Amino acid sequence: MVNVISVLLLYGLVVISAGTDSNSDGRKEYENLKQLRPLGVEFSEYFQNVSLENFGFSDSKIAGEDDVICLAQLAALMNGLSSSQKWALKMIDSWGSIPSGLYTGNTIDLGNFDECLSISQVIGKQKISGKYCFLITSGLRIATCFPASCSSTQMEPFVKQLLEKILNFNTSSLNMKISDETCQTSEIESWDALTIITIVILSVMNVLVILASIFDYFLWGDQKNIPVVVKAFSARANSRTLFRIVPNKSNPNVIECLHGIRCMSLIWVIFSHEYIFTLTAPNINTAEIWSWAVRPFASFILHGYFSVDSFFVLGGLLVSMIALRSMEKSGGKLNPFLMYLHRLIRIWPVVAMAILIYMRMMPVISGGPMFKSGYHGKEYCEKGWFWTLLFIQNYACLDHTWYLAVDMQLFIISPILLIALYKWGKKAAAGIAVLVVLLSGCLFVTQMVNNYSLLIKNGGEDDGIPNQRLYLATHNHAAPWLIGFLFGYFLHLNRGKKFQLSRPVVWLGWILSLAMLFTSIFALYPAAQWSAPPLPVLEESLYYTLTRVAWPLAICWVIFVCMQGYGGLANSFLSSPLWQPFSRLSYSMYIWHMFVQEVNSRNVRTNTYFSNYFVMERFWSDLGYTALMSYLLYLLIEAPLSGFESCLRPQRSSAVANQSNLISHKEVEETKDPEDCKETETNPMTVSDPPK
Repeated sequence: MVNVISVLLLYGLVVISAGTDSNSDGRKEYENLKQLRPLGVEFSEYFQNVSLENFGFSDSKIAGEDDVICLAQLAALMNGLSSSQKWALKMIDSWGSIPSGLYTGNTIDLGNFDECLSISQVIGKQKISGKYCFLITSGLRIATCFPASCSSTQMEPFVKQLLEKILNFNTSSLNMKISDETCQTSEIESWDALTIITIVILSVMNVLVILASIFDYFLWGDQKNIPVVVKAFSARANSRTLFRIVPNKSNPNVIECLHGIRCMSLIWVIFSHEYIFTLTAPNINTAEIWSWAVRPFASFILHGYFSVDSFFVLGGLLVSMIALRSMEKSGGKLNPFLMYLHRLIRIWPVVAMAILIYMRMMPVISGGPMFKSGYHGKEYCEKGWFWTLLFIQNYACLDHTWYLAVDMQLFIISPILLIALYKWGKKAAAGIAVLVVLLSGCLFVTQMVNNYSLLIKNGGEDDGIPNQRLYLATHNHAAPWLIGFLFGYFLHLNRGKKFQLSRPVVWLGWILSLAMLFTSIFALYPAAQWSAPPLPVLEESLYYTLTRVAWPLAICWVIFVCMQGYGGLANSFLSSPLWQPFSRLSYSMYIWHMFVQEVNSRNVRTNTYFSNYFVMERFWSDLGYTALMSYLLYLLIEAPLSGFESCLRPQRSSAVANQSNLISHKEVEETKDPEDCKETETNPMTVSDPPK
C-alpha cells in the first residue's frame, strides 16, 4: 500500500513541478496559454474551410475512404456552426480549455463528456455522432470533441496547425497528441461471452435466493427444521444469522475484542485506499499534495500497511489457538487436506466472482471521461487471472487480493508448525521465535544491501521494486503472522487462566504498547519533510525491520489485557457486540470495497477538490455503498456456499477448516445456526460462536 501511494504522490508532484516552473521559458509558455480562448471556439473559427490538405493529402485520389468521410463530416460541422445549428454548437461547447489554476496543480479540463456523446445528427445519408478524446500536451489533458468518424491521428494535424497559428511557435518540439486510448463514443459495445456468463450466474443465484426466501417466509412454518438447501439460499435465514447479536461472555472460548480489531483494521484499509483513488482524481489543487504529504495526519495513510499486519496477527493467532484445541480433542490428529479443502471452498468462489465482476461488470454499470475500458487492471486480469485463484502470485490482478495469496501461503505451512507445537511444545515455540528473528534479519539485509527506501521523496525512480521485495513478499509478512501464531499457542496453554497483574504492570504494558504503535506510525515523520536531510539507509532499515515486530507485539498485548479484564475503555469499545454483524460481513467488504471506490472515483464529470474533509466525505459514502453491495453479494454468493460447505464438515475433525482468514472466516459457524446440518455442537473454529 505504501509504495502504491508513494508512486501516485510522486506522479502528481512531477506534473506539478512541470506546471509550476519558475524560469523564463515556463513564464513565456504560461503567457501563451493564457491568451487562448476555449479550444473548441478557436478550432471552429480557424478551420472554416477544411480540405484534404489539412490531412496532409494534396490529391483526393490518394486519400483513404475514412479520410474522405471524416472531411465531409468536418465540413458539415463547419456549415452547422455557420448556421448556428444546435448539434454543431454542442460539439464545440463540449470542448475543454486550458485549465485555470495551473499553479495549483490543475492539469485536466474534462469539458462536457455527456454533451459530446449525446450528439447524433443525420445530414443527408450520413449520421454524425460525437467522439470524446483527450488532447495531451505539456502535462495537460484537455477534452476535445470531434465527429465519431474521425480518428485521433486524423485530428492531430488540425490541432497542431491551430496551436502553431495561435501560439506562434513550431509544435514539432511540443509533445502533443490526441490519445486514442481515451476516445469514447456513445456506441455501446456488445457484451462478450464472459460478460454474459457473469450476468447469467448472478441472475441464477438471484432467482434461487428469491425462491428460497419466498419458500422460507410464506410456505415453511417450522424454522428449526427448514431444509438445508432452502436455508442456505434464504435471504431471510442468512440475514438473521448475519445480524444476530451474541451477548458477550456467552461462550468462554470467544475473544470478543477480535471483532473490533478486525473491523477497525478494515476501516483503516478502506480509508487508505480512498486516498489512493482521490489522489488520481482530476483535482484542481493537486499541488496541495506537497504540503499534505508532510503533515502528521498523512502518516496514518502512508503507513496504513500496519493495518494489514494486524490481520496477519489475527490470522496466525486463530490458526494455532483453534487448531491446537481441536488437535487436543482428537488426540493429536490433523488432516491438512481437509484444512485446505474447506478454506478453498470458503475463499475461491468469492474471489472468482470478484474477478469476473471487476473485469466485466464495471463498464456495464458505469462510465465517464476517466472510465475508458473499465477496471484499471483488466488487461492484467485477462492474462493472469488464474494466478490469483492459485494464490501463488502476490502481485494479483485484483490489487488488494495479494493479501489472500500471502495468507494462503502461510496457511499452507501451518500444519507443519502445528504438529511441531503439539509434539515438542515449548521447544518448537522457541524454534519459531528464532525463525521470526531470522526473517527479520532477512528483511533488514534486503533493505540494507539494495539501499531501498520507502520514503516518498526517495522513491521516484525505484520502478516499484522495493514495494515488491519489502511489502508484497510473503516472507516479509511471516514475522507478524508467526508472532500471532505463537501468541495463539500461549493462549492455548493458558486457556481459562486468570493472570493477576498489578496496576503498575498494566500501566507499563499499555504505555509500551501505545508507544510501539505510535512510533511505528510517526517515527519517519521528521525524515519525511521535504527539507529534511536524507535518512541513512541503516536507520530506515532498522525502522522497517523493528516495526514489523513491534506492531504485532503491541496488538497481542491489547488482545491479552482485553481478555484478562484489564482493557478498560479499549475493551469496552473493541468488544462491543455491535461489531459482530460488521465483522461477519468483513470478508465481503474487503473484496468489494475497491470496486465501489473505483467506480465512484472514475465516474466523475467535473474536477474535484483534494482535502482531508473531501476524502472523509467520500469515504463514508463509499463505505455505505460497500456495505450494501457486500450484503447483497453475501446473500448471493458467500452465504449459500458457506451453508453447503458446513454440511460437508465432519462434526469434530473439520474444526480446523475455517481458520485465519484475513477478516473473514474466523466466524464461519457464527453465520450459521448450530442446528445446521444436524450438528450437535458449535464449531470451535469460530471467533464468536452462537449460544447453543
